[in-house]
This record gives sequence, C-alpha cells and structure tokens, in this order.
Amino acid sequence: MTVSDAKRLKALEDENARLKKLLAEQMLEAATMKELLSIKW
Repeated sequence: MTVSDAKRLKALEDENARLKKLLAEQMLEAATMKELLSIKW
C-alpha cells in the first residue's frame, strides 16, 4: 500500500464515519417524529 493509498483510505474512512453518524441522527429523528405522531392528543 502506497502513502497515497493510505491517505485515500483514511479519507474514505472519515467520510464513512461522518455519513454513518448523519444516518443515525436522521433515523433517530424519524423515530422520534413517528413516536410523537402516534400519541393520541
């Protein structure tokens, strides 16, 4: 593995972690909204 390969891998891993965090936040928000909408007022 070359230095440029290692840098590219690190960049992809960082982006993957950022996207996973974003997805988790969106899923949590969706679940919260679903829960709120299911409450009978």
